[in-house]
Amino acid sequence: MKKACSAMTLGAAVALVLAACGTPPAQRPTRNLEGAKDFTACMLSDEGGFDDHSFNESGKKGLDRAGKELGVKTIAVQSENSADYATNIYALIQQNCKLVIGVGFNIAADLTESAKANPDIQFALIDASFIGADGKPATLPNTKPLLFKTAEAAYLAGYAAAGTSRTGVVGTYGGKPLPTVQIFMDGFAKGVARYNQDTGAQVQVKGWDTTTGKGGSFVGNFTDAAKGQAITEQFISQGADIIMPVAGPVGQGTLSSVRQKNDAGGTNAVIWVDSDGYTSSGDGSIIMTSVVKEIGNSVFDTVKNASEGRFSSEPYIGTLKNNGVAAAPFHDFDSRVPAPVKARLEELRGQIIDGSLDVSTPYDPS
Repeated sequence: MKKACSAMTLGAAVALVLAACGTPPAQRPTRNLEGAKDFTACMLSDEGGFDDHSFNESGKKGLDRAGKELGVKTIAVQSENSADYATNIYALIQQNCKLVIGVGFNIAADLTESAKANPDIQFALIDASFIGADGKPATLPNTKPLLFKTAEAAYLAGYAAAGTSRTGVVGTYGGKPLPTVQIFMDGFAKGVARYNQDTGAQVQVKGWDTTTGKGGSFVGNFTDAAKGQAITEQFISQGADIIMPVAGPVGQGTLSSVRQKNDAGGTNAVIWVDSDGYTSSGDGSIIMTSVVKEIGNSVFDTVKNASEGRFSSEPYIGTLKNNGVAAAPFHDFDSRVPAPVKARLEELRGQIIDGSLDVSTPYDPS
């Protein structure tokens, strides 16, 4: 029997498998890839769940695509809270998953322990590194972190927000003060600062300490949409008209608040994160742009390589240069973004890609 990082009775394990994972899905047709029909790729979500319209959902789409196109078997388990992580990993291991993918920083400790206890199983972690005993990133031969330099795309989003704001005030807030959240917020604020530098404007950023690049507004979790709505309403009352929530499903509270304000005559907008919110959130008409992480592609590639016997522990790091991160189109807001701002954004994007513009933050993956 495979090992797990938490002790459970056999009866509890069987009950957990049935309750948490249900009946394994029917085997899908293969594409004549050697070993694909015998390969099971599995995923567990963060507490936001797979319907968060954000990074959990993006990861699940990559897994589903792998099942459809590669013919591998897939199992996905949803975590309702942090207490589910270890037990969900255990359940997946008992179902003979050959690759277990966790979504998010919060899962890192439990996934690392399971990787150490099960060297014959491969593990991948979205948006975070595996953790050593000293609390620092650790490299294990059966683990692969999928990381993203989202500050690059967030910088462009911040510049666009500053150049488009009609009030001269924009805002951002996070779910928890985690590096994978703070990297968005700091990159966004740096983009606003660059716009101010270029134009002499004095656009303000609510929700992030631009002097230290550390403190900011945080909900404390990734589930309390009501608190996200309250923070948004506070920002709007302070003059902010463009807001970027970095909080998974908590961002639904921002969408609700902005929708209500705009229905009453407001002209506010939201910058979404992780996926293109114009298509994923159901509120495309109020999404100005999005800071996109191509999580689905990284998951698909990891499953493909693992199923073909080419799993590597080398970290994947998504950047503007390799199309691992991106600033989404302006969609319905295209006419509202001034032409000089668009032109400048293209210049800045090119400079980030060629390395002549440094937009790094203390939260960047390495």
